[in-house]
Amino acid sequence: MLIIILLISISLTIAIFFLVAFVWSMKSGQFDDTYGPSVRMLFEDKKKTKSPKP
Repeated sequence: MLIIILLISISLTIAIFFLVAFVWSMKSGQFDDTYGPSVRMLFEDKKKTKSPKP
């Protein structure tokens, strides 16, 4: 019976840790731009042109 209580307490501790990490990442703005990365691969990068040396 003691092992069940121990396992439940460990799993709750891990779940609370992941909940705190998720809330922290939401407040820090990591999930603000959900549209940009999905269309970034559709645009071509501008090629850098070398200017001729005089």
